[in-house]
Amino acid sequence: MTSAVCTVFEDHFHKGVAALINSLYKNEFRGEFYAGHRGKLPKWAEAAAENPNLDWPGAKTLQIDDGLQVHFLPIVTEYHLAHYKPSFMLSLLNGPAKNADGLAYFDPDIVILCRWGFYEKWMSYGVAMVHEIVTNDMPVSHPTRMQWYDIIRMLNKEPKREIHSYINSGFCGVSKKNIEFLKVWAQIIEVAIKDYNMDAATFIAYDRTSPFYCIDQDAFNIAAMCCESPISEMGPEAMDLVGAGWTMSHAVGWPKPWRKKVLLTAFAGNSPSRQDKHYWKNIYDPIKVYDTLYVFRKKTEISIATFIGRFYRRY
Repeated sequence: MTSAVCTVFEDHFHKGVAALINSLYKNEFRGEFYAGHRGKLPKWAEAAAENPNLDWPGAKTLQIDDGLQVHFLPIVTEYHLAHYKPSFMLSLLNGPAKNADGLAYFDPDIVILCRWGFYEKWMSYGVAMVHEIVTNDMPVSHPTRMQWYDIIRMLNKEPKREIHSYINSGFCGVSKKNIEFLKVWAQIIEVAIKDYNMDAATFIAYDRTSPFYCIDQDAFNIAAMCCESPISEMGPEAMDLVGAGWTMSHAVGWPKPWRKKVLLTAFAGNSPSRQDKHYWKNIYDPIKVYDTLYVFRKKTEISIATFIGRFYRRY
């Protein structure tokens, strides 16, 4: 397979995008990276040049060393960017990335930890996806899942498989032959917004009793239940949500690594996370987000905070 990679971002999340790109480069990814963005580009992307060949209004391309290209694509949508993910992926596979054999989406707070070839192999087995750590045990008879069955029937579809875990929508790897999954995911998001009156611009604004507590992620789970495409699941360790992750590291929650004051959090009883450490290992090559002295200072702070955590920890 020759697959492309994409993400969506706005505001300070550009700092996560740079680390994601660096981690891909470090792990042998070469090819096309598509970054859908809302708002202006960050300083580290100022060398990006207009690229009319992408047939996307306002598209710009940043050439990275040794065969890696980063394409910045402006996004115009009223949706929260999380809910726009499947539509963006479909637009890429039908447009700028039409020659790719597959497409992997990563949230901009993820860095990858293993060689890129593993991801392409994973995607060849089915739609690649990872379990959440929260509600990871989600039985077939779970009341939320029972609501999802009703939605599936409302769409005149049938459940295709029994899934026993809740799935995190921060990553999705889809080969072109399984593009149907993206269509189903996008369709269910539309149902949530139009038929269930969910606020398209809000990430999470509902209690867990709603079948669309988190619109894009619950829609992702429903799509996994009823899509015709095969799926390939990994547990929460694949996002580093439990110890010893080796596939990717997902900095879920707040604050994000680039905003966390690790010394203050250490004195509050919380040591630097694996995600914090992985982020700061991936922010200087080939894309430099900060100057060398600042990076050295942050790594030193992480070392000190980790030491403090050996003696002072909140339980």
